[in-house]
Amino acid sequence: MKKKVRVFILFFVLLLFFVFCAKNREQEQKMSAQQSLKQEKSGIEEIEEEYKVPPGAKNWPSFRGVRAAGIAHDQDIPLKWDVKKGINILWKTPIPGLGHSSPVVWKDRVFITTAVGKADKPYLKVGLYGESPDNPENFIHHFRVYCINRKTGQITWEKTAHSGIPQVKRHIKSSHANCSIATDGRHLVAFFGSEGLYCYNMEGKLLWKKDLGYLNSGAFDAPKIQWGFGSSPIIYKDRVIILCDVNNQSFIAALNVENGYEIWRTLRDENPTWGTPTIHEGRDRIQVIVNGYKHIGAYEVNSGKELWKLKGGGDVPVPTPVTGHGLVFITNGHGRLRPIYAIRLDAKGDITLSKGETSNEFVTWFKPRRGAYQPTPIVYGSYLYVIKNNGLLSCYQAKTGEEVYRERVGGDNSAFTTSPVAADGKLYFTDEYGNISIVKAGPRYQCLATNRMHEVCLASPAISGQMLFIRTSEHLYAIGKKVNGAL
Repeated sequence: MKKKVRVFILFFVLLLFFVFCAKNREQEQKMSAQQSLKQEKSGIEEIEEEYKVPPGAKNWPSFRGVRAAGIAHDQDIPLKWDVKKGINILWKTPIPGLGHSSPVVWKDRVFITTAVGKADKPYLKVGLYGESPDNPENFIHHFRVYCINRKTGQITWEKTAHSGIPQVKRHIKSSHANCSIATDGRHLVAFFGSEGLYCYNMEGKLLWKKDLGYLNSGAFDAPKIQWGFGSSPIIYKDRVIILCDVNNQSFIAALNVENGYEIWRTLRDENPTWGTPTIHEGRDRIQVIVNGYKHIGAYEVNSGKELWKLKGGGDVPVPTPVTGHGLVFITNGHGRLRPIYAIRLDAKGDITLSKGETSNEFVTWFKPRRGAYQPTPIVYGSYLYVIKNNGLLSCYQAKTGEEVYRERVGGDNSAFTTSPVAADGKLYFTDEYGNISIVKAGPRYQCLATNRMHEVCLASPAISGQMLFIRTSEHLYAIGKKVNGAL
């Protein structure tokens, strides 16, 4: 009998012990989740502060917004919308011709470019494929700039910058209006490659124009194959920065935003590239950072003097450099190396990695064969998100390069050219078929919703004033919540 009592007591004690352990583990997991959420919120706030993004900002002044970061906050974008039923579609405006430039927003105006030829629906081939032919279009195109009312979608004004037969052919997935506009609220700078650089005021008056010559962007190893120009201009204070890496003579230059006069020009020994320059303001220097194959690097904004360089990119560089956590992230996904680099913002001199190295004094971390071909990555919170053309999304600890997860966005046949944007703890990934996947930011992959535009999408979205702007092959859409039937 005593033995049975002892067994019962032992069993009861063990049961209490296991219950205590389970509750303790549950409490620890809850605390860990709360801590993780707190850290992620803190990380997002840190990045927003770094880019000085005000709550509910109405300005998205150039490709992918402020410093190409692609982030906004306090936007309250609806999780779901329906184009066919008109649910959460504030307006849609037809845009003639063909253009892949991203929408740019300043206060209550949206700006976009296009190239209008004789075809109602210019030829485009989307999806994943290996061929890379150009598309000869030996007829007149009208290279246009549009100003659209942000609240109503009505066209406020349109200007034809140039009319003529394009000097350079385009890739069958490209357009003759790939470069996004840059604005500072006083000037609008539109770049059409070989067809010129144009500066307007906010009412559409042409202030100046600049012929930069023949800019042949295409295959570096087969110059007769032409794909079209793609690097967007940026404005920093009193100057316009342009990157022209082409098959003739590559260069980076700064022009006076008031009159177009050239302030400096620095030649580059570089293959054609399509990325946009990024400005970083440090305590000791302001640098213009560019992607590349033979010459990833940075230049001093006032003089064009080279600050640092790195050799060893992919051989067709497209993504734009992005900064965060004291680092600049460079990625490209074509060719043998296909790297991701995390580089300290105080780098100087030649920082090229020696054979077998994965880091050095200024390269914090490096991942070979993990880079993205076309989409620019995004730093949001503590993480760097890199999506490949096939939809394979990798999430890394931005400071260390530790992989957090790797998941596929969209279906097996999805193809991604556009760059992601983020707001209010959510990431927006748009595939070429117009399917927009909304993914929760953080260390665990969770797709919250997928919305379909039912048109081809090859332009990166913009977020401004509680609205998401999506450019498709035929329209510009404004997505947001209606309040009592009004914006």
